[in-house]
Amino acid sequence: MSSKKARKPSKSQKLKQEQEEEERRLQEEEETRLQAEREEQERQEKERKEKERERLELKDREFREVELDELRHLLEDNHSAITEWKADAAENAKWERYIKCDGHPDPAVQQDINTFITLWRDDPEVRIKPVLQQCHLALQLVEELETLLKDAADTREANIYKEALVTMQELIHRKHLLTAEEILKRANEDTDTETGNMKTVVRDENITLCLWANLEKNPRFKGLNFDDTGFGFELPKQLAVSDVAVRILHTRYDHLSLLAWMTHAKIHTANQRTLAPTDKTPEDDHDPEGEEKAKDKGEVKGDKMLQQRVDEEMKSLRGLEGTKSAVRKNSAQPPEGRRSHIQTQMEALSAEVVLTSPAEELTAADQTDRVLVVDLMEYTPLGGVFYFDVFHLPPQARRVNEWEIRQLLDTGLQMFCYPTGKTSSPENEAHTCPPVGVSVRLPDCVVFLEPPLVARWDTADKQWRTDGITDVSYSQEEDNVSFKMDSFHAFVLMQETYINLPLQRWELRPLGRDSAVFTFNGAFITLIITVQGDRCMLQSDDHRGLSHILGQWLSSAVLQRAMIKAGVNVFVNEFTDRYVSSCGKDPLTEHAAYEQMALVASACAFSWSKWNTKCSAEHLMVQACEHHGPGPVSKDSWHLYLLGAQMSQKLEMRENGQTLSLDHHPGSEFHSTFIHMLQEDMSDDGRARSRDSSFLFVNTVQSLLCATRPLMFS
Repeated sequence: MSSKKARKPSKSQKLKQEQEEEERRLQEEEETRLQAEREEQERQEKERKEKERERLELKDREFREVELDELRHLLEDNHSAITEWKADAAENAKWERYIKCDGHPDPAVQQDINTFITLWRDDPEVRIKPVLQQCHLALQLVEELETLLKDAADTREANIYKEALVTMQELIHRKHLLTAEEILKRANEDTDTETGNMKTVVRDENITLCLWANLEKNPRFKGLNFDDTGFGFELPKQLAVSDVAVRILHTRYDHLSLLAWMTHAKIHTANQRTLAPTDKTPEDDHDPEGEEKAKDKGEVKGDKMLQQRVDEEMKSLRGLEGTKSAVRKNSAQPPEGRRSHIQTQMEALSAEVVLTSPAEELTAADQTDRVLVVDLMEYTPLGGVFYFDVFHLPPQARRVNEWEIRQLLDTGLQMFCYPTGKTSSPENEAHTCPPVGVSVRLPDCVVFLEPPLVARWDTADKQWRTDGITDVSYSQEEDNVSFKMDSFHAFVLMQETYINLPLQRWELRPLGRDSAVFTFNGAFITLIITVQGDRCMLQSDDHRGLSHILGQWLSSAVLQRAMIKAGVNVFVNEFTDRYVSSCGKDPLTEHAAYEQMALVASACAFSWSKWNTKCSAEHLMVQACEHHGPGPVSKDSWHLYLLGAQMSQKLEMRENGQTLSLDHHPGSEFHSTFIHMLQEDMSDDGRARSRDSSFLFVNTVQSLLCATRPLMFS
């Protein structure tokens, strides 16, 4: 058996292997050397940045007091100018009212308003047109009383206004019933030739009244549509053969929700800080669209001290008119040392009134009923109230020869009880007393971004509920909603208050001196507000439901109320963070940013940044740049800024960066205020435009920023 010897590698192969090993060794040594050099460079670069940062921080501390003093003087000068202007405006408003001499009562004078109430209550006038004219004046007085209640100095004064306010509202409702009774008394004089029944429609700028009298009592009658109004109803057979009259009264104002707020208010003590810009002027109390103030008042029962505290706090709870916003409960509170330069910029409230919905006051044991009560913080009634009633038909006159014989009753218009009686089970009641149907066209002065929520009024508990309403059908093409109710109730159409929040994007861009445009990209609709001095104008590509406010120059407060009333709310209040996710930022730093952004809004543009949600709660990130002209800002012009309570800096990274980096921009410095950080790169023309900005323009921009809080809710 033979065996082969292993072949030994040749010298050339050995040499080649040795060369490869040597090359690998040299390559590893080179990589080790390069890695060491890179680490050394990174260490040196880190040390350089740390030294540079220490130098910049030292320089910032050196000029800190100077910058803070400059900012404080700017804010104080603007505040003093606004305060003086408002005082002059208030005096002018008083004088103009005095010289009017129009015979209208002054709600601020108790004797005047009491005399008006007494005389109007005793006025025998029941004709529809004169009464509607009187109601129009009464509604103006109601609005003034609401404003006086908000500004009441003490509990006694507030109670006087509350009593007058409720009395006026009840009197308006009573007058509507008297006019309806007068029309129904003569129903047989105005019958329809086809049906033999009476139907009539009366309308003015405040109400639409639809009346139907069942004179024929036809068992085949199913329902009726008031074609020119978009309202209609369906009746079960029991009512079709009864002496009844049906009323659909649409009031474009809402006194019932106000009553719900006043009834179900409660005190919640919490150390919350709020943003409360002061943009309201005496003329803001006048709303040309008949302002709905259902969310702005509360009535709390208790002792005098408690009531006084409630009334004082209610002054700052004008919903969105005051643009006051509460901070998130989980927001980090800034250290005491961080508040040095913004003590005058925000006020801390030790006790806050929280106007809760009735749902929050229910016991935990009745969870089902809790769901059925509408939360008036989460939902907002839009388009006014629809009163859907059935009455006993008043006795009709009979003619005998030349005589008219009429039975006179002193009971007034009597409600017809339906369902007519209670049965042993709900199933039997539904079978014997079927629900009544109603359909309404959506008001043309509001925008419903989703199908509306229908809620009925609970007279006993004074709250809105969703039970007893079935078969709800919404037609977007016909702009109509129809449904059935177990009985006759007043009802409203509601929408989620914060349906358009959080904002998807926003941008504040200057158009020139004392002029800017604020663009909000909401969840459902894009809105544009142009600011010129102390006036604001709303613009939108979607004109449906907004034609009455688009293109009108209004004050910031009036425009906010009009937008909320129209269903295009992009404003926040002290309840928003319960229903909308937010960035959870420090409210002091946030408010300080809004104040300084407003100071330079004539020269600088600001925009949303996706990185704002990525940085810590103590910091804000916003895009900003100097901008001139009415055109859009180019993408290359934007720079990212990091704002804190102690320091602001320009960042090296851009908005389109892949990872968050807080490295400051090379060549830039640190500043104690945002405005000085912006002025570092601002041109002489930009500084001049900012310096010469009107205090009215600055205040208006600040009020919009504080009302929307884009750095928190976007």
